[in-house]
Amino acid sequence: MDHVLTLIADRRSLTLTQAQVARVREAVQGGPPLVLSPGEAADIPVATPPDLEQVRAALDGAPVDAITVPVAGRRKGLLVADMDSTIVTGETLDELAAFAGLGEKIAAITARAMNGELDFKAALRERVAMLQGLEVGALEQTWARIALTPGAGELVATMRAHGALTALVSGGFTFFTGRVAEAVGFDLHRSNVLLEADGRLAGRVQEPILDRDAKLATLRELADARALPIEATLAVGDGANDLDMIQAAGLGVAFRAKPIVAAAARARVDHADLRALLFAQGYRAEEFVGD
Repeated sequence: MDHVLTLIADRRSLTLTQAQVARVREAVQGGPPLVLSPGEAADIPVATPPDLEQVRAALDGAPVDAITVPVAGRRKGLLVADMDSTIVTGETLDELAAFAGLGEKIAAITARAMNGELDFKAALRERVAMLQGLEVGALEQTWARIALTPGAGELVATMRAHGALTALVSGGFTFFTGRVAEAVGFDLHRSNVLLEADGRLAGRVQEPILDRDAKLATLRELADARALPIEATLAVGDGANDLDMIQAAGLGVAFRAKPIVAAAARARVDHADLRALLFAQGYRAEEFVGD
């Protein structure tokens, strides 16, 4: 069996049952399953990548994610992760905009940009310009409201413990990526710089803007620096500006992603948390590091 199909349930709301695993195994003519986490995740060896629609039919609508990967090179040596709505649960720019009374207006632009309907750079400049004059203290207030996505710490700590390089690469801002990287344990972070003047936001972003092309370039740069083939990389994100790096990576995952991204990615996680990315690499729960 050259491939493995991994089934992952949301550990907070659903138990992955033996019956579900058995139905999927029969549907895909797979080998004996291996439990990675009781009630949460299991591997099913398969000869070739199965039709995921067939897998979902066997699951009968249960909120279980299914990811197929080659057995060879399953564990990755580089993680490149988006921040907003991936490593953290919300959009930091939208949260910041709420302090200027522009939350809904800016969130609408963000949603269109993340779904690929607007040019990312132009949309970012437009949104940041609307925040001109906002006191920089709003950044700290926004940070206090940011929540990490469950499983983020385990994902990063476990991959680092097994020798992987981990990078947080965001179209957001260094004020937040620096704090998130420290909180989660990333090796490095890259993002955009919000310009300030006299204790207030200047309404501008330092050029050049880190965008879709820069995310892909970072993936390739960091892989080259580690002498890793692109097949040994993992990229995860949710928006259109993540799509190129997701499609290029050895394991590219659309995480609770916008429709355009979920449709184009080879792997997607719609229900589980970020622990799913460890299960997809074949890690058992008892191998996880962190909480």
